[in-house]
Amino acid sequence: MPARILYTDLDGTMVGPRGSFWHTAGRELTAAPATALLELHRAGVALVLVSGRTFEQVVEAARIFAADGAIAELGATISWDAGRGTHQLTGALPAEHAGRTAMQVMAELGVVEQLIAEHPGRLEWHAPWHATHSADALLRGRVDPVEVDAWLAEKGAGWLTLKDNGAIPAASRFGLDEDPLPPRVYHLMPRGISKGAAIAWDLERRGLSPTDAVAIGDSVSDLDMAPAVGRLWITANGASVDGMAGLIDAVPNAAVTEGAMGEGWARAVLASL
Repeated sequence: MPARILYTDLDGTMVGPRGSFWHTAGRELTAAPATALLELHRAGVALVLVSGRTFEQVVEAARIFAADGAIAELGATISWDAGRGTHQLTGALPAEHAGRTAMQVMAELGVVEQLIAEHPGRLEWHAPWHATHSADALLRGRVDPVEVDAWLAEKGAGWLTLKDNGAIPAASRFGLDEDPLPPRVYHLMPRGISKGAAIAWDLERRGLSPTDAVAIGDSVSDLDMAPAVGRLWITANGASVDGMAGLIDAVPNAAVTEGAMGEGWARAVLASL
C-alpha cells in the first residue's frame, strides 16, 4: 500500500557528503533526490525529518524541504506546525531530575568527562556541534556501545545509553587516534528515547497507524524506527558497515536500497508512493 507519511533520517540518508542534497556518495551531481522529493509532495505524502541534529537545526531543514514535521536529538523532541507545536520525550531520566535537561544532569554528575577519560584517543566531544544539544551528549570516536553501557551501569548511571548514529569522515582537527576505520557519531542519552518511540507518539497524534508509515535511515539508531512503521529502508551505505547486515536481517520489515545516500533515498521514496 502507498505510504501516507514518510519519516526520514537526514545525514547519510536524505543528504549525502557534507550535507549536500545534490551529490551522490561519490560526490557526483544528481537530481534524483530532488525529483523524488517533488513526487512525494505531489502525491500528498507527509514528510517528517528524524535526526540527531538539534531542534533548531531540524526545524530549519524542515522548512527547506517543505516537511510536515521534525523530530530532533534522536527522538527527544517532536515538533509540528513549523516548530510551534512540540512534545518532549524524557525516557528514563530519573524522577528526581524532572524539569531539567539530560545534559544539565550529565554535566552535574560529570559522567561525560569520566567516560571520555576512560577512552583516551577513542572518544571526544563532537565539537563544535555538541554545544547546543540539551537532550543528549553528542560525541565522536571509536568505541563499543555495549561496553559503554556496561560501564554506565557499573557507575550507577544505567539510565543512560550510548547510541551509534553512523560514520563520519575523519578530519585533522579531531583529537582521536589514527585508525583505518572511520570515526562514528554517538549520542549519550536517557534510555527510552529513540526515533521509533518518537514516531509512535507522532503517529498517534496524527491518528495514523504504523501501516500508514515508511521510514528511511542509514545507521544502527535508525533500526529503532522499524517497530513503529510498516517498512524501514536502510540505504546501501549504512548496510555496508561491518555488522549492519546481520542486524538488518533480524528486522522483518527492513530492506536495503540499491543506491547509497541520496540515490538510495530517492529509490526508497519512489517505492513508497
